[in-house]
Amino acid sequence: MKKKLLIMSLCGLLIVTGCGTRVKLKNGKKVVASVKGYKVTAEDLYEKLSSKNGETALISMIDEYIANKEVKDNNSASEYADSQLTQIKSQYENSGSSFKDALANAGYSSEKQLKNELALEYKKNEVVKKYLRSELSDKEIKDYYDNNIFGTITARHILIKPNVDDNASEEKKKAAEEKALNKAKKIIKELDNGAKFTDLVKKYSDDKGSKNDGGLISNFTKDSVVSEFFEASNELKNGEYTKTPVKSEYGYHVILKVSSTKKPSLKSSLDDIKDNLVESKMKEDSTISTSTWVKVRKKYKLSIADDKINSEYKKSNK
Repeated sequence: MKKKLLIMSLCGLLIVTGCGTRVKLKNGKKVVASVKGYKVTAEDLYEKLSSKNGETALISMIDEYIANKEVKDNNSASEYADSQLTQIKSQYENSGSSFKDALANAGYSSEKQLKNELALEYKKNEVVKKYLRSELSDKEIKDYYDNNIFGTITARHILIKPNVDDNASEEKKKAAEEKALNKAKKIIKELDNGAKFTDLVKKYSDDKGSKNDGGLISNFTKDSVVSEFFEASNELKNGEYTKTPVKSEYGYHVILKVSSTKKPSLKSSLDDIKDNLVESKMKEDSTISTSTWVKVRKKYKLSIADDKINSEYKKSNK
């Protein structure tokens, strides 16, 4: 954070050549500071800054302009910044440290200064998301729709958990697993012989959350239950139950599919699909934000007139 503040300070210094009233030398150069026998001109200062942090400072200024132009929603940015600020303050308070001192040590003069930086961070992240959404191919969207978008399902289930302690030996765990599996198979045989599913739920199920409701789990989607449970339920027809026990991290399930809704259309799912695809891309590639900003600047026709800064920028984005 201290580095970010330094960068922003440099941004201000880089534009001194066009601001305020300054002493002019005979050659027309503007003096920004002096001591006895020595004068620092705006050109000298620019040369020094551009050789050290000029590329970073310049790109920071460019990105801030683009972020504010692309993202007009200041309320969401402010809400994000407030939320982050609250979390940061809470961390310091919980550890017994002074947040005020931490701000000062990082180079911030006020909470507002940090909040503004956090709000800009939000906007820059939104620019990345916006660009990635625009680059999604029809194939990516269609593949996601085919493989991840489903209607809701309502089902009943009977859960049989292996009765074993976590610290038990592998031999005991294996024996408990086998016992639970055989019990689930026995339940399926009872169903085959005409037993009522809800009666077997009351008699056998280890799922306390649904046991008193006949094992009912209503309107679940792919992401709201474990994958094994969803896949087995999705393959059943309404009114059918699984003919073999379904194993998950919770134990063995016997599932009866009650009903299902039609898969939503691609058009109605489009926004969610794009959001999920972009989120996945950002999680999978830690460099995607940096590389995307290079493309965004190119889209805005970034042109750097200073040869040194331009060279540094090209080197940093190879």
